[in-house]
Amino acid sequence: MATTATPTVRRTSQRRVAKLFGLEGDRWMRHANPWSVWTRFAVLPLLAVSIWSRDWIGWWCLVPVVLSLALLMVNPLLFPPPRSTRNWASQGVLGERVYSDRTVVEIPPQFRTRVPTTANLISAAGMALLAYGLVVLDPVAVVAALVLVQTGKSWYIDRMVLLFEDMKTRDPEYARWDY
Repeated sequence: MATTATPTVRRTSQRRVAKLFGLEGDRWMRHANPWSVWTRFAVLPLLAVSIWSRDWIGWWCLVPVVLSLALLMVNPLLFPPPRSTRNWASQGVLGERVYSDRTVVEIPPQFRTRVPTTANLISAAGMALLAYGLVVLDPVAVVAALVLVQTGKSWYIDRMVLLFEDMKTRDPEYARWDY
């Protein structure tokens, strides 16, 4: 008796993170709302201030910490789909969607570089510095860390915009996302 095996799709780390935040199928369009992107940029500084507030309000700091983390989790689905995706933030999210599926969708060679990984490593280094700065309450480390994280994330999103711009000319499905 012969069995047919279904091919296994290798999940990228981006696809796993997207699934964690509920970003599958049409839900991506909710995150493509520029309000979702820009408020998400604001969550990390809010979280940093919330953690820092332990020095001022003690254990009550857990209230803003939990609220910041809740905002982080619900943010991608908090907003309706955008009226238009012809903006940097929306196209960055749509590029992330394409990039997260790169094991099943062929992306052009110029986007199979180490740039997205490097941008994410810059953000990761910033997160490590942020943790240090918040533990020792060093304002210079915290501000430098926030700049590193946001710079890495911005560079990553910018690369995703370029990916989406290229892919929408190659695939009618992606072109439909551009409105």
